[in-house]
Amino acid sequence: MTERRAWGLRARLTVSMGVILAIAFAITFIATYEGTGSQVRRQIDHDLRQDTSDLLRSGLAGEEDNPADVARAARAYVTGLPSFGGSARLVLMRFSNGQVITNEPDLLGLGPDRNEPREAPDMKAAERQQGNTLLAAAPGLHNYRLRDVGGVRVQVTPVSRRGHILATAVIGEPLSAVERAQDGVATTFLLVGSLTLLVAIGAAYLLAARTAAPLRRMARTAAQVDAGDLAPRIASRGPRDEIRVLADAFDHMLDRLADAFSRQQAFVADASHELRTPLTVIRGQLEVLAAQRDVSRADVDRVEGMVRTEILRMQRLIDELLLLTRADHQELLRTQQLDLEVYLDSLYESLTMLGDRVFKLAPVPRGTLRADPDRLAQVLRNLVLNAVEHTAAGGRVEVAARAARGELEFTVDDDGPGIAAEQRDRIFDRFARTDSARARPAGGTGLGLAIARAIVQAHGGTIQAEASPLGGARIRLTLPGYERSVRQSVSAGDPAPASSGL
Repeated sequence: MTERRAWGLRARLTVSMGVILAIAFAITFIATYEGTGSQVRRQIDHDLRQDTSDLLRSGLAGEEDNPADVARAARAYVTGLPSFGGSARLVLMRFSNGQVITNEPDLLGLGPDRNEPREAPDMKAAERQQGNTLLAAAPGLHNYRLRDVGGVRVQVTPVSRRGHILATAVIGEPLSAVERAQDGVATTFLLVGSLTLLVAIGAAYLLAARTAAPLRRMARTAAQVDAGDLAPRIASRGPRDEIRVLADAFDHMLDRLADAFSRQQAFVADASHELRTPLTVIRGQLEVLAAQRDVSRADVDRVEGMVRTEILRMQRLIDELLLLTRADHQELLRTQQLDLEVYLDSLYESLTMLGDRVFKLAPVPRGTLRADPDRLAQVLRNLVLNAVEHTAAGGRVEVAARAARGELEFTVDDDGPGIAAEQRDRIFDRFARTDSARARPAGGTGLGLAIARAIVQAHGGTIQAEASPLGGARIRLTLPGYERSVRQSVSAGDPAPASSGL
């Protein structure tokens, strides 16, 4: 099916190119054909005018007004001309006394009678009619068709002396030269044009095949992807034209699709593992409880408390997974303009309640920030909770906010074990696991920093981990939308609950 579609594209491109070329050849042929005929006709008109001028200047020069003298001079001039035909022209003159002089009397029915067939009288009458038609024409250039000759171009000129018309001169030339010239153009175009059209169609087919090749590869690759194989790529080469741009975009889409599938598989595997642990605990406790014959109230309360704890952990895990899903679909934020002094002062107070640590909160910069107050509070609480969980009792946690160039930067430092350089990017992945020095605390879901990154990125900001001057880890996040002017006061309110750290 793919090959048939590709062939159809090549055929359509080739046929389209052939039709366009054929139309172009037809237009060029018509223009050249008519142009050649017009050029030859203009030359004939020029020759007729020149011959008429020669007749009036040479044949009748110096003659007086006497028609008989003019007729004798004209007869002497015309008698010396060759008979009409070939390159010789038709010369016909009729004088005011009715006398007609021509170099082709037979053509006009003026010659002596010969042994003609029975229809000769009719032919003779037709020839006389031709002559009368020519002699009766108005002055100027005209086209006529004569028997046994075909098309003739004639110049009709009155001959006058002192304001009196003595005669009418008709000089004609066959239009066969026009026909020969146009026939030559037609023959040349038929041969050369046909050959050129065939070559052009062949070249168009090869070009169409080359153009369609990336599309065929793209179709095959799409079929393989549809079958579940995400490895193939088009890998188009050559100039960066529209096809190359499309192929590169297709490969980039497949790269992102493969990465998304890979992350999805890892996510499903990790989520399954995370859910398996509390389910195993619940199942084990219930089996132990069921195996006992005499179950005390204390045992029931203990198992009930443990089951509740694990159920809450699974509920928290599911809520956080839903939150990340909403972040992936950009349905997470409800932004507004925040007065930083009012907002952060109330938020800082709640952060100090997250653990028995020595908190240091830097002064708040004055100004406003365009953000979602609940989600921003959730980010900062997740980061502080992560710092609390990875420091000992009485450890140091510092939170600072700094404004610069239209952005607001938050940093959360701790004096815990820190994060290895090669693991600083991984800690923001879902269910990320680091070394034992900063392993996930008991009860954590492993989604706290992943949620923080999703919220920060939804705001158009960045988040990264680095070494802290306190000796532990520093999480730095930068958000756009900071302004120095205060527009509206919005406190932290009742922000979304914090998630556990690593």
